[in-house]
Amino acid sequence: MSTDAPSSAASTSRLLLVDDHPLFITGVREILTRHSDHAVIAEAHNAPQALQALRTHQPDLALVDVTLPGTNGIELTKMLLAEAPALRVLVLSMHDECVFALRALRAGARGYLMKSEPTPIMLEAIRRISQGLLFVSPALNDRLVFRAIESISAGRTSLLENLSERETEVFERLGRGLGTTAIARELGISPKTVETHRAHLREKLHLENGADLVEFARDWMHHREG
Repeated sequence: MSTDAPSSAASTSRLLLVDDHPLFITGVREILTRHSDHAVIAEAHNAPQALQALRTHQPDLALVDVTLPGTNGIELTKMLLAEAPALRVLVLSMHDECVFALRALRAGARGYLMKSEPTPIMLEAIRRISQGLLFVSPALNDRLVFRAIESISAGRTSLLENLSERETEVFERLGRGLGTTAIARELGISPKTVETHRAHLREKLHLENGADLVEFARDWMHHREG
């Protein structure tokens, strides 16, 4: 998925890596050092560190994991771009799901890359975004096109697309079978906050109770992975 023409940006970039897994950051840094001229100038493990690194190092491009403790990667993308509109953001994710990709692009990211993609695809994504193009993992490209066509044809978006970023994260974890305490621990928020999100989910999805919500979330996960 790309724009029609690249900008005049240089082919190399100064990169900020944002991920809460140090081993992943080390791996990406080594790949870029070995296979490209792109320079990793800073790394961060959460949103506050990322914003500080942005102000201190002024990177050209940021690779941001969608799942971070506290503020998630899509919300962080909005915050980064509010401070540095020229920054190009590539969102990284384990989620093979159009909803997350669409949210990332709507937040202003220039691309959405599955972490499972091989090294050449990651390098291609960085190259394209450095040149002012858009990039989406090949596995999602066609699905995003069809999703857009379906939305236009139906004249509406799905209920799930009306969820907030955090509500989507809670919903996805309910579908994986996690309870309130486990979700709170994984997202770095309080159990009370998780319960609030669950209440909002029931309201937005027009579900009567918590059991219906969990069943719906599990059915969604089964359909997504099927």
